[in-house]
Amino acid sequence: MKAPHIRFERRLSSPPGLQVVALIVALLLAMITVGIIFYFLGVNPFVAFQRIFRGGFGSLFGLQETVTKSIPLMLAGVGLTLAFRGRMYNIGAEGQLLMGAVFATGVIRIVPDWPSYLLIPAMFLSGFLGGMVWAFFPAILKARFRVDEVLTSLMLVYVAGELVRFLVYGPWRGTDTRGFPITDEFPLASHIPTLAGTRIHYPTWLLAVLLAVMIYVLLTRTKIGYEIRVTGENPEAARYAGMNYQRVALLVMLISGGLAGLAGTGEVAGIHFRLRPPEAISPGYGFTAIIVAWLARLNPLAAILTSFLLGGLLVGGDAIQIALNLPAATVQIFNGVILLFVIAADLFAQYKIRLEV
Repeated sequence: MKAPHIRFERRLSSPPGLQVVALIVALLLAMITVGIIFYFLGVNPFVAFQRIFRGGFGSLFGLQETVTKSIPLMLAGVGLTLAFRGRMYNIGAEGQLLMGAVFATGVIRIVPDWPSYLLIPAMFLSGFLGGMVWAFFPAILKARFRVDEVLTSLMLVYVAGELVRFLVYGPWRGTDTRGFPITDEFPLASHIPTLAGTRIHYPTWLLAVLLAVMIYVLLTRTKIGYEIRVTGENPEAARYAGMNYQRVALLVMLISGGLAGLAGTGEVAGIHFRLRPPEAISPGYGFTAIIVAWLARLNPLAAILTSFLLGGLLVGGDAIQIALNLPAATVQIFNGVILLFVIAADLFAQYKIRLEV
């Protein structure tokens, strides 16, 4: 007798209702899984979840910090929705964010005396260029030579991190920093304005929202957006229809990298006001942005909301580390579990499961 086996069959169309149900079930399963992890760590899961919610959303200070952390997540996450829609799996947003920070710092070192109305736009443009440069290498390798962009973009994250360390420990180390591996504080003209009494650099937030709307319009209302969507859904059909795969691959990767670079600019010019070691600039925003993009179902407008939710999770995660004496990696575990279940939900929304005997 032939042994039964499971076969995955792609759906001709995935009903929106099924996608919503799959996402809700995925989040519930992720919460249950994380709750079990909390239990084995000796922490009451209900207490932990309550602390996370209160830390990120239960106070004015928590909400302020949540918005602050949502800014780099939104910029990088919106860029990743575009890249993933074009089936370019950019896993290197973290490195592109760091290069945006480096390029923005470079502008300040070159023209420190410019007025703010010139210096701040120059920093943003330079940061965008830095992210694009770092995304160009995996993009061209994928488009021309079919080299896996997941591997190359991820490897470049570590190259970017070591480059930042080289700069802050070496030629860019400040003269008034008592030997600490940081640059001198940026001139006041380069500081991105913040809301009074908060760390919310609102020009960057407004820019992130505007770019989310622009990317949505690009995807849904333009010819190149149609090509991106077709290429992402069926690359072979796109080639058969005469669409330029190399152009699409380069475009989505460069824009994605550029937006991550803007996130890096916002961090150094709106939060730290100097270049610091990579782990101080970004506690993994580029990687968390992957969850932002998938949780938004690759919708740039939905990424505005999911970036806020993930920002709250980061703030709440910091709160439980202190209050419940949990390891610093707790938030990364939470993020990883969410990403695992969200991707699994996407699989079940797109494929039917058949048991063949």
